[in-house]
Parts: sequence; structure tokens; C-alpha cells
Amino acid sequence: MTARSPSRTSKLLFALLSRLHLYTGLFIGPFILIAALSGIAYLLSPPLEEWLYHDTLYGVTQGEPQPLAEQIAAAQRHLGAPTLPSAVRPAPTLGDTTRLMFSEPGLGPSEHRALFVDPISLEVTGDTTVYGTSGILPLRTAIDHFHRQLLMGETGRLYSELAASWLWLAALGGITLWIRQRRALKALSGAHTTRQRHATLGVVLSLGLLFFSATGLTWSQWAGGNIAELRHAWGWGTPSASTTLIDSDSQVADEHAEHHGHMAMVATSITLEDFDRAMSAARKAGISAARIQLTPPGGPQQAWRIAEIDRQWPTQVDQVALHPRSMAVTDQTDFASFPLAAKLTRWGIDLHMGVLFGIANQIVLALIAAGLVTLMVWGYVMAWRRLRTASGQRFPTVTEPWIMLPLTAQSSVLFVAIVLGVALPILGVSLAIFVVIDALRWYVKKRYTVRNLKPHPSNTSR
Repeated sequence: MTARSPSRTSKLLFALLSRLHLYTGLFIGPFILIAALSGIAYLLSPPLEEWLYHDTLYGVTQGEPQPLAEQIAAAQRHLGAPTLPSAVRPAPTLGDTTRLMFSEPGLGPSEHRALFVDPISLEVTGDTTVYGTSGILPLRTAIDHFHRQLLMGETGRLYSELAASWLWLAALGGITLWIRQRRALKALSGAHTTRQRHATLGVVLSLGLLFFSATGLTWSQWAGGNIAELRHAWGWGTPSASTTLIDSDSQVADEHAEHHGHMAMVATSITLEDFDRAMSAARKAGISAARIQLTPPGGPQQAWRIAEIDRQWPTQVDQVALHPRSMAVTDQTDFASFPLAAKLTRWGIDLHMGVLFGIANQIVLALIAAGLVTLMVWGYVMAWRRLRTASGQRFPTVTEPWIMLPLTAQSSVLFVAIVLGVALPILGVSLAIFVVIDALRWYVKKRYTVRNLKPHPSNTSR
């Protein structure tokens, strides 16, 4: 038996990749398509949100802003209770409203009840639920939930993780196929030009698609957890000002209290005037951004956290922690001193959300997502034409070229698949399901072919 030549192995690997690319588009394509369309809706929603909630977000443009204490008192009168906010976002510019966020029972994860107060007239202009660290309003919250989880909660997150897990693989596979076939693609004409356009557009959008996939995975449930562990192990975590204080007995308070749900509790010793004191102390400590968030202590051994929340370019996300009585700085983080990996993570997330470069950022991402939608449509057009053809294998199995590979190549492909499956569990599970179904298709087809090749008894000579 002669050994398989490298050229033959290369052809088999190319066939394997080509068929996997086809089935990725067929079966994962619908999830990618939903993510792309809902992503476009999210990117284009800020102007609509500005219009829809204009009276909530904006107030009087002439006059002297009142202290935060007076603004919080106005919110308490609206609530009919002396409840302290769990976070305050002072009006960044004249004409904007101050956002006071309250933690209440019945709200979902990362949700707050927000009262919007005109800092000049002290009128409560809005009372609604906001979501996430960016504090998006109900319209964009609904679009965001649909984009990430199809409005199905934690179970629905599997859809977006499935799309993000396969998108980068489809993009790299498409580039590889284009490199190998670029000469042949130039010679295509007629109905085959769809294939040429699909390949060319895929290469043009490849960096954007890889970006969507990489940043999308950081939010995912399973792959995102692995990425977080990897960042922690390599020291790539994002620094944050610690609000932990040491008591008189040198016992350290729970550093992770806010992650345990304790952020809903505000220390009862906090007064309304402390919010103004904290903001003044933070400004003296170097917190200079117009957009900031004041988070009061969540317990007796917790400090104030005042954080910059302006994520546009240039990014302003410095933080300080302040002692609740003296307002002295107990800890501080400066974005300029962040590790490069932490900066890239911050910029990548903000770029994905369309906030880093404002409207220009949103338009570019929307165009990339629209290009992805076009890619998917062209892909299904080609699949439909393949289905209607009367000759050749319409949808060949991936198992066939795999079986014909030499053992070393099989081992290499299997090793890569296992590593990717462990790192990206949703990709691994879906790939395993596909492999089982594809292998069964190959087995049934082989049995059918062998049975048909056997001579029929009536045709054999006596």
C-alpha cells in the first residue's frame, strides 16, 4: 500500500473545510442572521431612544443646578419614602437630568428603578427601569435582551453563544477557501457570480466578523467564563478601586459584597449631604469626567466608589474609593496605568456596543452587520441552487474526506477539535452532534451504495 501524497492530503483537508463551511452556513446561519439583524436594531436605537425619552433625559437649560442632596430629596418626595439611591449619575451638562438609581425587589439582574430629576427645577421628569452598567432605557433594553437571549433568559443566551462560537470559524474558513480558489473565482460568470460575490464580500468583512465573534464571546455564558479565567490567570483583569475597609480589629470586610447582591443595601449612616461631599472629594482626587457615577457604601466596612463612566474616545473610566466619614481616598485606579490587555478589553466591548466613537462607530458596525446579512442571503441562494441541481452530490458528508485522511492528519484535526470544544463548549457540543448525524448519513449512504453494487440474483448466469 502506498502512502498518501501531501497533495492528496491537502485536497482532502480542503474538501473537509469546504463541506464544514457549507454546513456551518446552513445550520448556524439562522442564529447568526438573527444576531446580525437584532444587532443592527440595537446600533440604530440610540437616536430613537433620544427622541422617545427626550422629556425624561432633558430638562431646564437656564438656572443654577441644586446640590445633589436637594435632588435626592425631590426623588424621595416622589417615592414617598426616605429611601437612599444605590447609585447616582449627576447631570453631565446643563440641560441634562440627574439619574438616581434605586434597587428594589422584583427587578431583574442588573436592573434598577431610575428617577430622573431636573437639577435646576427639581422636577422628576421620569420614573422607569434602566439596565446594565450603561443604564440603557426600556426600548434599548428590550432590543438588547432579544439580541443576546431572544427574550428567553439564561437559556436564550445559548443562541448568541452558538452564533459567536461559529462565526469566527466560518470567517477563517471562508478566507482559506478564497485563498485557494481565488483564481477560479475570477473566471466565474452567470449564476456562479453569486459565489464570487459571497467570497469577496466575506474577505472584505473578515476582520469585522472576527471582531464581532471575539467580543461577543466575552459576554457568553460558557466561553465567556473560560475567557474570564484565562484573563485572571494571565493578569489581564480590569482593575477596580476596592471599596473594602479594615475595621478596628483588622478584619477585612467582604470584598465581593456587591457581587453577592449587597449592592442593594445602602449604609444607614449615609446622609443626603454625603453625596455632595463625595462628589467634591472625588473631583479633588482627579475624577474629571463629566459623566460619573457615585455608589454609596453598601455596609459599615465599605467605602464610596466614584467612577468615571464616559466610554467614548478618549476613554474616561478612572475610579476612586473614599472613606465614608473622612472622604479620604482609600484606593484609586487610573485607566492610563491599566495593562494593555485590560485597555483592549474595555475598548473592544465599547466598540462592540457602538459607544467608543459615537455615531461613526454605530454606522460602521451596522454596515458590517448588514454585510453579514447579505453574506447569509447569498449563502442560502447558493444552497438552494445546489438543492435543485440534478447531478452530483448535493450535500456531501464531511465524514467521507475525513475517513480518507492519513492517521496523522486525522489526529491533528481531532486534537484541534477537542481543544476548541473545551475552550468553546457550545461549539464543542454542537460540533459533536453534527459529527454524529453526519457519520450516520455517511454510513447509510455507504450501505445503500454497497447494496446497489451487488449483482442481483436474477442477473447472474447459471
